Amino acid sequence: MDTDVALGERERAVVNAFQGGFPVAPRPFEPAAAALRDRGVDVSAGELLETIRYLEERDVLSRFGPLIDAEAIGGTAVLAATSAPDDRVDEIAETINARREVAHNYERDHPELNLWFVVSVADADRVPEVLAGIEAETGRETYAMPKRREFELEARFPVDGPLSDESLEIGPGADEPSPGASPADASSPLSPAERDLVLEVQDGLPLSETPYADVAAAVDRDPDWVRETIRRFDREGKIRRVGVVPNHYALGYTVNGMTVWDVPDDLVSEVGSAVASLPFVTHCYERPRHEGVWSYNLFAMVHGRSEGECRRRIERVRETVAEYDDVREDDWETLFSTRILKKTGIRLTERVEANTRPDTT
Repeated sequence: MDTDVALGERERAVVNAFQGGFPVAPRPFEPAAAALRDRGVDVSAGELLETIRYLEERDVLSRFGPLIDAEAIGGTAVLAATSAPDDRVDEIAETINARREVAHNYERDHPELNLWFVVSVADADRVPEVLAGIEAETGRETYAMPKRREFELEARFPVDGPLSDESLEIGPGADEPSPGASPADASSPLSPAERDLVLEVQDGLPLSETPYADVAAAVDRDPDWVRETIRRFDREGKIRRVGVVPNHYALGYTVNGMTVWDVPDDLVSEVGSAVASLPFVTHCYERPRHEGVWSYNLFAMVHGRSEGECRRRIERVRETVAEYDDVREDDWETLFSTRILKKTGIRLTERVEANTRPDTT
């Protein structure tokens, strides 16, 4: 299982260990390095910091820091699909991509619905307006497939080497609630200070010995408040995890298949949970069907370092679904990604601003 970049043993250990968590502490590289040493990886806090900095500079990591749950912060992101004739794919994709509300757009190998894109807005009521605009400009019908239920969103891309089967549980969730932490919930509006914090860390933490103190200085808050707020956001679901976020393409995960399944409605909860438990399934959702066009209600994303690996993993998904229901040939499909047409990420600024309560101080 080779990667597309040359990684040493320590670098592989870091990529494997910290995708699932990283300490929220005054000097977090010290307990993180200690956790690695406990598992046989000889590294100091300074060496760990330099390794993560080196991996980020080489684009092996997309970023280091909190992974924000944009939907928990405010607004919504909706997957949608449309059909573009072969001679109009680029033209229609360009029209879709021109809309700033579109964060991602992929071409997938499907005879009907071959363009799949994500609409991200601060106000969920705007989704129909955006899709109607795309339909008017392209002359092609769009199909919204909002998430009805999420079974998995913990994408992990291990590499061969130390800790390839282990992600250290030393993130915010490992800490007990700090005294004085505000008991808000995931749907509660942000305070102006919380807004500033989210916008400051959305692209990652500073790569320094004291990243949380550096963030605190940038938002003019106390470092204890920053750490307590990040821990609380983790408990509430506003932050999915703190850690390293790999660039999976750089690690060799260049093939992905979006598997879609027609599962009886009364079984979708059980089947979705079982599929999501497979370690290589990075996303798993229940989504709506569209009568006469789209008969599938369960989506599971699989990545691989080759088409063969990806297909073997897809077969394991099929075997898992078959444990609950007969799987006929026309009950499922795999849509492989053929081109990335747009990938800007979810823009948080508008969504955060829309979900910030007025400053009453």
